[in-house]
Amino acid sequence: MTTVQDYIYTLGQQARQASKALARANTGTKNKALLAMAEVIDQQRDTLKRANQRDLDAGKAKGLEPSMLDRLELTDTRIDAMIEGLHQVAALADPVGGITDLAFRPSGIQVGKMRVPLGVIGIIYESRPNVTVEAASLCIKSGNAVILRGGSEAMESNQALAACIQAGLDQAQLPNTVVQVIETTDREAVGALITMNEFVDVIVPRGGKSLIERVSRDARVPVIKHLDGICHVYIDDDADAAKAIPIAINAKTHRYGVCNAMETLLVATSRAQELLPLLAQAYAEKGVELRGCERTQVVISCAAATESDWSTEYLAPILAIKVVDGLDAAIEHINHFSSQHTDSIVTENYSRGRRFITEVDSASVMINASTRFADGFEYGLGAEIGISTDKIHARGPVGLEGLTSQKYVVLGDGQIRE
Repeated sequence: MTTVQDYIYTLGQQARQASKALARANTGTKNKALLAMAEVIDQQRDTLKRANQRDLDAGKAKGLEPSMLDRLELTDTRIDAMIEGLHQVAALADPVGGITDLAFRPSGIQVGKMRVPLGVIGIIYESRPNVTVEAASLCIKSGNAVILRGGSEAMESNQALAACIQAGLDQAQLPNTVVQVIETTDREAVGALITMNEFVDVIVPRGGKSLIERVSRDARVPVIKHLDGICHVYIDDDADAAKAIPIAINAKTHRYGVCNAMETLLVATSRAQELLPLLAQAYAEKGVELRGCERTQVVISCAAATESDWSTEYLAPILAIKVVDGLDAAIEHINHFSSQHTDSIVTENYSRGRRFITEVDSASVMINASTRFADGFEYGLGAEIGISTDKIHARGPVGLEGLTSQKYVVLGDGQIRE
């Protein structure tokens, strides 16, 4: 009887072989696979929805939360979005093979850098079956084989989508083992995948904090991840109120359960009396619970913030507010409590804006914009595999280029070193 370890090892071997074939494929072949997948998904709508309904029925029987069931559901609109996403990725420029910084050296050789795939990527994610298609498309376009491990609650949906993806690969005459979806719900599969460094080059966890903590702790393979999204907006002394109020409202209330939502609002002392009452009223209309420092409580009615509030990712209609003594205090607070995801300043002062983006140590730093823009699509990457708060290799939204590396190439004409 095959053990889980043996099964994952076989997937790893197959992925490594498939990655070599995919690395040889040209852009046209990869795009043909993506467009074929889109066509198959469109043709298999009824099959996908039946598989998804089995997942939904099982989820309801297990007592899954309505929010989880909503993320799990595959509607026609969401299937349309998956198809459109495949077309968008096919339309993106292919980063693989591009040579940059090519320059002659005194010896006569030319030295440059070529962009190449990472190889085999393992992606571990929860609930949303559309991630199966998003992840597969980005990996294929960037020349990487991928092993996908979705949540047990979406097993039927993910297997049905995997069949569509592999049919598209077959049509493009690429190995269908370029994309493999793990077929067991055994948690041992995750442990095997994240320690299989002989076949897997990078792990990308997409899910809750407990999943990412486990992967970060136990992996023997490099991990692209962010643990928390503790994002800040700082309203500066020289902020334009007409910009500050919509930004602060949008950053918090556009969506609550996302990693780029604002969790702490910082307001310069000189603007607190003017802006906090207006913001408090707007937040009250949206049903947002406010927790403020002592100086905030002098200006508006709200619960007292504790020290833990400054380091909490609520993912809910809750906001911590702190009144600070200007830019230095704001930067100090952010660099101490931020998860290095996304932080924004609202100011009309050019010098303060430049200081903020220079001194705040986060993956995305903004001037006069909502933190909700920290997203691969909004950044023009077309799509993203996730957001990284690490400092090595990829940082911020990870798109096609983030799923590649570079190697040096040397072009010579018979030169020898003397």
